[in-house]
Amino acid sequence: MSSVFEFVAKSRDKSGKSAAKAVRRQGDVPAVIYGGNQAPEMLVLEHNEILKHLVHEAVYSHVLDITVDGKTQKAVLKGVQRHPAKPKVLHLDFMRVDEANKIKVRVPFHFINEATSVGVKKGGVAAHSMVDVEVTCLSSALPEFIAVDLANIDVGHSVHLSDLTLPAGVEIVELTHGSEHNLPVVSIMASKTKADAE
Repeated sequence: MSSVFEFVAKSRDKSGKSAAKAVRRQGDVPAVIYGGNQAPEMLVLEHNEILKHLVHEAVYSHVLDITVDGKTQKAVLKGVQRHPAKPKVLHLDFMRVDEANKIKVRVPFHFINEATSVGVKKGGVAAHSMVDVEVTCLSSALPEFIAVDLANIDVGHSVHLSDLTLPAGVEIVELTHGSEHNLPVVSIMASKTKADAE
């Protein structure tokens, strides 16, 4: 984890749909922070500041600083509710974290050596089945992304969850449910035009 994202918020007293709508009418975003040994807190954040943070992929897989009325808490972003048609954020969910307890967070995949992989050089095409995966780990071990190396993947072969190299202390949640959950992440498929020609 390289950089720390800080979300500055104010606490709000009222909860419910009408209170959330009132916050949005003022151009702000309602949010909640929950978890740990504390009660959930209703928050208000500035919309434009949120948009600046959310353009960074890393914000979804980082431990964040949530500063509420001057007091900072550590949390991960668990949910973002967006407007279906407009570039507007409607609600955020933050979950508190601490160093002693494991957390579950979705972490993005970064596909490397795709253009130069054995299979692509033969005319194959990479078909991505997944773009991220849920991992469990201590907050101090949370990776920003998981690299998927396609350098040696030939046509007709796949990279599965169990093939991935994970940082120390990081587990893929899906694999804790048994070998039948060892899903493909990416496959190199023969391109349609090449297959037709043959």
